[in-house]
Amino acid sequence: MVQTYRSPVRIYKHPFEIVMAAYEMRFPTCPQIPIFVGSEVTYEYNSDDGAEWVIDRKCQLNVEAPYLVKKIAGVDYVYFSQKNSLDRRNRTLNIEAKNISFASRINVIENCTYYVHAENENWTCFEQSASLDVKNFFGLESAVEKLAVRQYGANLAKGKEILEFFIEELLKTTTHIERYRDPNAEETTSTADSAIELKESSDGEPVAVHQKPPMLAAENDEMRTARATASFDDADSKLEAEYIRRFLGQLSPLEESRLCEIKYSLQAHHKGKLPNDAHLLRFLRARDFDVAKAKDMVHASIIWRKQHNVDKILEEWNRPTVIKQYFPGCWHNSDKAGRPMYILRLGQLDTKGMLRSCGVENLVKLTLSICEDGLQRAAEATRKLGTPISSWSLVVDLDGLSMRHLWRPGVQCLLKIIEIVEANYPETMGQVLVVRAPRVFPVLWTLISPFIDEKTRKKFMVSGGSGGDLKEELRKHIDEKFIPDFLGGSCLTTNCGLGGHVPKSMYLPVEEQEGASSSEDPLHSTYTSTATWRGYPVEVVIPIETAGCVLTWDFDVLKNDCEFSLYFSTEKIEQPVVRDGAQSPTTILNPVEMVSAAIGGASHQHPDLQCAPELKVGTPQLSVEEKPVLFQEGDSMQGSHYCSRAGTYIMQWRVPETTAGHSSTFDFGSHKCRLIYYYEILNSENFRGSVASLESCRSSSFSSIAPPTPPTPGTPRKS
Repeated sequence: MVQTYRSPVRIYKHPFEIVMAAYEMRFPTCPQIPIFVGSEVTYEYNSDDGAEWVIDRKCQLNVEAPYLVKKIAGVDYVYFSQKNSLDRRNRTLNIEAKNISFASRINVIENCTYYVHAENENWTCFEQSASLDVKNFFGLESAVEKLAVRQYGANLAKGKEILEFFIEELLKTTTHIERYRDPNAEETTSTADSAIELKESSDGEPVAVHQKPPMLAAENDEMRTARATASFDDADSKLEAEYIRRFLGQLSPLEESRLCEIKYSLQAHHKGKLPNDAHLLRFLRARDFDVAKAKDMVHASIIWRKQHNVDKILEEWNRPTVIKQYFPGCWHNSDKAGRPMYILRLGQLDTKGMLRSCGVENLVKLTLSICEDGLQRAAEATRKLGTPISSWSLVVDLDGLSMRHLWRPGVQCLLKIIEIVEANYPETMGQVLVVRAPRVFPVLWTLISPFIDEKTRKKFMVSGGSGGDLKEELRKHIDEKFIPDFLGGSCLTTNCGLGGHVPKSMYLPVEEQEGASSSEDPLHSTYTSTATWRGYPVEVVIPIETAGCVLTWDFDVLKNDCEFSLYFSTEKIEQPVVRDGAQSPTTILNPVEMVSAAIGGASHQHPDLQCAPELKVGTPQLSVEEKPVLFQEGDSMQGSHYCSRAGTYIMQWRVPETTAGHSSTFDFGSHKCRLIYYYEILNSENFRGSVASLESCRSSSFSSIAPPTPPTPGTPRKS
């Protein structure tokens, strides 16, 4: 595999002629570069007008390699050829280097360029690129490749330091160096104007008299700041080493190279706006600086942004009223690292009500608007603090979290959001502080953690503590003046929604929800639609093979009323047949019995279970686990049950024997109840152990999230 390197632009705040003179001081030997043993000139050319100078050198290097590698290779030194082409007229130096030793086995090619800064003619820029291709090397190809990459990266960092050393040495003895003047051209400037005179500035640093360093430096800083805070980069911008250090952070030479590679490759092959440098760096980090994988990720994200018009979401999308009033999340100052901080009171969120009232699309847009806002806030923090801020913090308050938050469509909506964020906003989460975690939290974590990137999972810290202990722990991560009042601090969070139950009056109409049904909509793809008549209950048979599982369910009563019960049997029971959205009775009634059943008379004795009429409640074979609860038209119900025994659990919906409000006992349609439902079994193996670990940190410090344990039995609840 060919290894490549591409440097950012390194700037020397000295004229080109000074830099060139200092560069030549490195030859024929350079004690400051231990690997460089020496060099000899093999070819030299000077043009008649003195504008061009070409020199070839054979360089001897003492490569630091394991004794075994040198022994197998049979060499102590390796040799490279270097060709320097200096153009004094255009003020450029091009350097080409390639290996002489083992040229049939290894190809090493390096290209370097010195040139004048586009905005300041008295500054000099430097760029470098290289490639390494180990074809075969006595079976040690991988070892040689790793060795070469490591040594090359180490020497890159020394290059600028060494050249600056020689520049300082030169300035001790040289006050000016003439620029090249074409002898055949008409002289239009005086000798004094064409000379590069050096004087000391007020801070002692040598500067050229003709430049105006304070103004130009300020202009350059403004340009850098504008690039750092913009969401997108222009297509022609280049990366400067100083810009990377100040606005993106301290990167290794190879990390800088990968950033340059992906940026310049995208500029060359992609038309239109690109994510800014900070965001490109996030994609690289998410893919461990694998340029090919990160580039694929960026391409997919650019297409996705165009399809969903994400660039304009902050300007064009308006939050629905229900989100403004009932979504308990907001931006809230910053953490101790200077990262913007977002607070989400998840335990106060009515997941079902929010999804029922504004739909999946608006919740996704809400998340995208938060992420886009977060990118801008991180860039603004970078500008204000003068240090790179590339992520934000999230504080998740789980006070009030219960099994109702495990509503499957809500969890599926959350997973969809996580998938979108992972793909398009990687490495934006600096830390996640999960506070006041209840015993049910491990179940939720079990459901969502497999969909969160491993690097992000490591940033989650959980605490089940409260009161003073929690405040003390939060002070390690957040300045005391910014700790929210509901977590024991004094800072008010007045811009957050209230949370709490969303009124059913704000729900979207059932017809509108059903009309929006699609395979990608978790609100509809999860549920089973069915109907029950008086005397003909709907029964769902659920075999539980292992004790300790948690059975969760959710249903909505769409028309008329019904009762819900949960039974347990030690017997094996077959699931009733379903036809046309309703279950067929196992016992066929004659017309007289059907009329009697409709009237609610006693001439027909209904079995406790339609699917197993021979079983009777109160016997060892059948018991009631959840007593009948009446639900009216429009009710929604979420519940859970801790299955302490292995066996068969049966969920049953039936029309009650007497239903108020019906004008005719022979109106069979009025005794039909329509509903949608779903259920899920949470296997105890998936969350065993987490509650115990949560308990261990409930009153102490934050700790990393451990593997998931069965929660305590939930309580059925209307919502």
